[in-house]
Amino acid sequence: MTPARAVVRVLICENSRTYAAALRRVLEEDGTIEVIGVHSDAESAIAALPVQLPDLLTMDIELPGMAGLEAVEQIMSVQPLPILVITGRTRGGSMAAEALAAGALEVISKEELELREPAGVAATAFRRRAKILAGARVIHHPRARLKPPRTPPVSLPGKSREVAAIGIVASTGGPQALEALLAVLPAGFELPLVVVQHIAPGFTDGLARWLDSSVPLHVQLAVAGDSLAPGVWIAPEGAHLVLDADGRFALDERTTAGLHRPSGDMLLRSLAAYAGARAAAVILSGMGKDGAAGLAAVRTAGGLTIAQDEESSAIYGMPKAAAEQGAELILPLGEIAPTLLALVNGKP
Repeated sequence: MTPARAVVRVLICENSRTYAAALRRVLEEDGTIEVIGVHSDAESAIAALPVQLPDLLTMDIELPGMAGLEAVEQIMSVQPLPILVITGRTRGGSMAAEALAAGALEVISKEELELREPAGVAATAFRRRAKILAGARVIHHPRARLKPPRTPPVSLPGKSREVAAIGIVASTGGPQALEALLAVLPAGFELPLVVVQHIAPGFTDGLARWLDSSVPLHVQLAVAGDSLAPGVWIAPEGAHLVLDADGRFALDERTTAGLHRPSGDMLLRSLAAYAGARAAAVILSGMGKDGAAGLAAVRTAGGLTIAQDEESSAIYGMPKAAAEQGAELILPLGEIAPTLLALVNGKP
């Protein structure tokens, strides 16, 4: 007898009845997801949580009464669960970035979500993503835990490392992890940090602005032709960010490299080619395996390689793939920044 498939329970919080009905049809199309309730405001959705116990909550940001951002903060403080923000706001995206900081796992634009064909390829992929998000780890009071305590740096493998630049790759759960990591690094941190963060189209600018206002280091989008320098450089959307032989940024809008553009693998491979043993790669929370092959290239070049550990990752997909590619250090999120500080402080 074949065991019954576990059905993922989803609660929808959406002000538009038409959109909520279309979203419900897509989610319930193949019988693996059950929509257990639809609410038009955050207050009623929050009241339903302890009764209906969903595995995943989808929430719009713009709602009557309590705003979606406030609702995310309250839910993650009282009864945390995986939250997927589906919003009509795209360009500018700062509010979406704040929702991610408050504990939402992912943000999707309504413009990017195809609901017209529930059995289509895009809808099938969305259901698959929703089921993965439903199984993600979440924590209480995310804002209180964004800045990990300063801990003594771990011992780095081998001899003291001289590092020219650090490449960071993140996806689902990455914005929270990025803020936690960057919040510990001082404004005068001497090494450039180049970041590929997978995020829905339209939200990258807002993510960069939010991080810039939240952490000591200056955070900005990388621009083609700029030279590598201290600070945090975010890959813009729609293009692979790579380093050329002179340490300048280049943007590649044509190459297909896996599922993502920007690609973490392409960034880290270019970093390995540019810096060799003076490169460092960090893979944070996310689904899939982007960055693992690039991390392997950094390790082959003699550079330092770090993957976030399973316990502190919202989604242990990308870090797991990096670990399988031979990441030297598998660290809790709170130990990654002290380890990077050790690189500039000359610790062995």
